[in-house]
Amino acid sequence: MAKITPETSIEEIVTEFPELVRPLSEFGIKCIACGEPVWGTIAENAKIKGIENVAEIVAELNKRIGKSS
Repeated sequence: MAKITPETSIEEIVTEFPELVRPLSEFGIKCIACGEPVWGTIAENAKIKGIENVAEIVAELNKRIGKSS
C-alpha cells in the first residue's frame, strides 16, 4: 500500500498495519480488532461517527507508518 487516504478501507489498514488499530480507536474509529465489527473506509466511518478531522487522522496514520508528506 502506498499512503493511507480517506478512501483506504479499515480492513486494509488492520491487515497491513495492525499497529494502527490503537491510534484509529483513539481517534474514535474502531475496527473489528477493537471488538466493534466495523469495516468500510476511514471517511465512511468518520462520517457515521460525526468525526470531521479526517485529514488530520490520515496524516497522523501516515506519519506513524513513515509515509508522511
